[in-house]
Amino acid sequence: MKMLSLVGARPEFIQAAPVSRALRRQHREILVHTGQHYDYQMSQTFFDELGIPTPDYNLGVGSGMPGKQTGEIMARLEEVALKEVPDLILLRGDTNSTLAGALVASKLHIPAAHIEAGERSFDRRMPEEVNRIVADALADLHLCVSEKGVRQLAAEGITQTAHFVGDVMLDAMLSNRPLAQRRASHILTRLQIHPRQYALVTVHRAANTDNPHRLAKIVEVLNQIHEPVVFPVHPRTRQALANLGATFASHVRLCEPVSYFEMMVLEENARLIATDSGGVQREAYFFSVPCLTLREETEWTETVAAGWNRLVGVEPARVLEAWQTVTIPPHHPPLFGDGTAAQKIVALLEQDEIRYGATDAQRRMHSPIIELLGSIH
Repeated sequence: MKMLSLVGARPEFIQAAPVSRALRRQHREILVHTGQHYDYQMSQTFFDELGIPTPDYNLGVGSGMPGKQTGEIMARLEEVALKEVPDLILLRGDTNSTLAGALVASKLHIPAAHIEAGERSFDRRMPEEVNRIVADALADLHLCVSEKGVRQLAAEGITQTAHFVGDVMLDAMLSNRPLAQRRASHILTRLQIHPRQYALVTVHRAANTDNPHRLAKIVEVLNQIHEPVVFPVHPRTRQALANLGATFASHVRLCEPVSYFEMMVLEENARLIATDSGGVQREAYFFSVPCLTLREETEWTETVAAGWNRLVGVEPARVLEAWQTVTIPPHHPPLFGDGTAAQKIVALLEQDEIRYGATDAQRRMHSPIIELLGSIH
């Protein structure tokens, strides 16, 4: 089979590594990088460390307003899809790249599979929530990281195409953990921190960075913490902090975005993690590190139910109370599978090969857009 595999942002790069390895044993993968995350620390470092194949196409879209960014990805991806005529488009997560890929696949009548399907925060003010809903509505195959995702899709009427495969981010963590420990432990020395004697913070969601009132509260909280705080600053967040005129106490150690291996080391050795990132919430769970989520909702409710994640929002009193009383739960159930999600994904794609593996001629028969363009040329 020939599959067009779409990536554009940090979690998608991490997810791509194990899936690409499994796919390329028997199938052809056309890897397309949308350029949604484009600087070295947010993009290329992941390709370098994880051994992700060099993209066949880089759409070079870059940052921008959501509508413009999504539209640019669609326009450029459509050209690639028309040229390559893949049997399947493989989507990941909940980014603008995911949304654009789902729309292009639907418009061109190309089957689509969605990795990380079925996750819901039930807050449509979040752009990621809208992206997830649209991608799942248009996808032909739904690959869920947990049983909860399967149940939520069933509640929306999607049953036969939904499968629990586990989380490919767990696959990536398990395979890369020893290498990260060997290559990136220097990050602790560089930042002058010690295992279990610091907190790790990440903030990048628009709900926090684009709202000066919320961002100011996060700054207030961090300045009141009585332990070292390591804060790798996302480019969007750095600009928002500059606009706010934020200043930090000496125990808050701001740094540039770190590599995947460095982030793994920081996560594994933290006493606790405070974040608004869905990916970091899961990685905290993988490493059995308590997490405080700086949001009022999360799509990863199973980590909350298990006691490893607390929704704390940004109100200083609430965050500080949780920060000071966080404990290690007695149980750590395998919510996200066993680390073999990539193999299960490929097996499901092969199982549906008859449906996905139409010839170019057959696909053109069923695709008015491709047929029309073919007649023009």
